[in-house]
Amino acid sequence: MGKVLMGPSTMVYPMPAWLIGAMVGGKPNFMTVAWGGIANAEPPMITVAIRHARYTNSGIKKNRTFSVNVPSADLVKETDYCGSASGSNIDKVAVCKFNIFYGKLTDAPLIEQCPVNLECRVENILDLGSHDLVIGRIIETHVSENCLTNGEPDLDKIKPFAYIGRPDEHYRALGKSLGDAFRIGQSLRTK
Repeated sequence: MGKVLMGPSTMVYPMPAWLIGAMVGGKPNFMTVAWGGIANAEPPMITVAIRHARYTNSGIKKNRTFSVNVPSADLVKETDYCGSASGSNIDKVAVCKFNIFYGKLTDAPLIEQCPVNLECRVENILDLGSHDLVIGRIIETHVSENCLTNGEPDLDKIKPFAYIGRPDEHYRALGKSLGDAFRIGQSLRTK
């Protein structure tokens, strides 16, 4: 099997589709990010990469807090919109009809319609060039009651989706299970 060199690229699939919230100018604002991930277990931390000039980034830097809101597939239009419109000249909360609530961090707005919400306090911001890498400590996690089964988050009820970048640039729902983690690979162990 041959390989084609593509040069340095950010071709990692899939990428999350998250709505990042911050207070900017005394109002809640949200932007879409696809460049993010879990960074640490104890204490729990998450990272998001945000272009320097983004309106939401100014609120994160000022308040040192933000939220990560995991939208369901039902919110794909709103998620896409929040990634293509600037909160500097439009009220995305009003356009998207988001119901906002606050948890332990009173300056990290959360979206009620999103099945999973993380309240985060900034631990560090690294200037990487085109983007700031924001490292946030997860202070609290909120999960919608109707997205739980036996008290645990249920992926089929949460219905998260992913962003697929170039060349297609589209969103995809998560598909079928391929096997149980930490078990399916056991058949490869030598006995």
